[in-house]
Amino acid sequence: MTSLRLRRFSTLPGNFVKERNRNDPIPIPHRTIPEPKGQDLDFVNVAHSHLIHSDWDKLNKLSTHFTPFRVNHILLKIRNDHVLSLEFFNSLKTLNSISLTLENHSIILHILTKNRKFKSAQSILKTLLASPSIDFPGKLFDTLLFSYRMCDSSPRVFDSLFKTYAHMCKFRNATDVFSRMKVYGFLPTVESCNAYLSSLLDFRRVDIALIFYREMRRCRISPNSYTFNLVLSAFCKSGKLEKAVEVLREMKSVGITPNVVSYNTLIAGHCSKGLLSIATKLKNLMRKNGLEPNVVTFNSLIHGFCKEGKLHEANSFFSEMKVMNVTPNIVTYNTMINGYGQVGNGDMAGKFYDEMLRNGVKADILTYNALILGLCKEGKTKKAAAFVKELDKENLVPNASTFSALISGQCARKNSDRAFQLYKSMVRSGCHPNEQTFKMLISAFLKNEDFEGALQVLMDMFARSMVPDSNTLVEIYNGLCQCRKEHLATKLCHEMEARHLIPEVFDRAEPYNSTKERENRTFG
Repeated sequence: MTSLRLRRFSTLPGNFVKERNRNDPIPIPHRTIPEPKGQDLDFVNVAHSHLIHSDWDKLNKLSTHFTPFRVNHILLKIRNDHVLSLEFFNSLKTLNSISLTLENHSIILHILTKNRKFKSAQSILKTLLASPSIDFPGKLFDTLLFSYRMCDSSPRVFDSLFKTYAHMCKFRNATDVFSRMKVYGFLPTVESCNAYLSSLLDFRRVDIALIFYREMRRCRISPNSYTFNLVLSAFCKSGKLEKAVEVLREMKSVGITPNVVSYNTLIAGHCSKGLLSIATKLKNLMRKNGLEPNVVTFNSLIHGFCKEGKLHEANSFFSEMKVMNVTPNIVTYNTMINGYGQVGNGDMAGKFYDEMLRNGVKADILTYNALILGLCKEGKTKKAAAFVKELDKENLVPNASTFSALISGQCARKNSDRAFQLYKSMVRSGCHPNEQTFKMLISAFLKNEDFEGALQVLMDMFARSMVPDSNTLVEIYNGLCQCRKEHLATKLCHEMEARHLIPEVFDRAEPYNSTKERENRTFG
């Protein structure tokens, strides 16, 4: 009925609906259910009497005689008592003799939302929406709509439906409900819109979040500080930092004062892009506006400067936070330890480690990984191994980063066999090596001119759908030929042909004498 009046956006799942040449919403339809007669009427009156007198024993004896039609009328008779209504509804769910219908659910949802019992309503909705047997959201929305006036309901019933879809991350359904709400003159609360925005951002649907925000504003749903902070986060995640700064100005223009979260979001966004001077200015601006930076503020700045290798500046922020009585946490210490570890300064990393222990901050796997990496970069593999032993004492399990750090240390010492043994231990432990780990291993074998070992790692790399660059493939192939391991070179060729990885340079490569004839046959 409504499709003739609607024009749809094509950019979103479920499509946001925009009205066409219409100022007034569509009137809410009014439907009633037939009045009970005969045995139905007698049953409803008796059950109602037992309910209002809390005579649950007698009511239970009637359990096999409940029908959806009778349940509807009993709920309507007790709808002014939301506690009794919910208790009755919950008791019905335990009965195997009755299958509650959408209409039964709709009436209890109307009763609860009208009495502002939103958590109870959303709990019922979550259970209902998890059912695969009903076509949602159309049927449920229609059932709520058609029983709306009969139950003298509140618009919050549709808001609860929209919010529940948002919390359940059913984005297409949430969008459809939002669109249909507008058609009938209903709008969700800003809190429900925030729940939808937050869920979208959790799933990295930044584009949809920003489009929905614009639709909110078009519908004149007034954003609050939480809304603006979510939009700030969306622009920062999408790298649109200038837009994010505009949102900060927009907040002020509508009388909403940016808070610490607002500035922290902007600071983190600028740090992630390496715009450290602007991030620092934002930190100073927040203090100028009467807001004190917290541990999140400093952690963002310290991480940003460490990532750029500017450890002196990071250290200055670390000192400043202590002057301001902002206590460093595990994230702060891990960032500093990792920063110094990345540049191979194990001594400074060790000092931060010692300080964190003195201050009662318990090290985690990230702490140990940073320490191990720093020591391995310095070639201090024995000290790194000592930290690995500590993991077991602390009930911590080595992860992929732990093994990668240890492998890098052995590769730096050109100990490719030991590195490969660590790699095999890594796989046995259920950790998944990344492309960088494979490249380190292959490079170590090539430096030692162990081309057969390099081929073994390469085959494992292929098995995990990863591919090195063409130069590496050529180097392994030529090395195998040079070592007169023609059968392995041929095996490599077959693997590359099967994966369409034959480099063009092979056609131009000058074959070694011992394999010239074979290469001519292989590559034509």
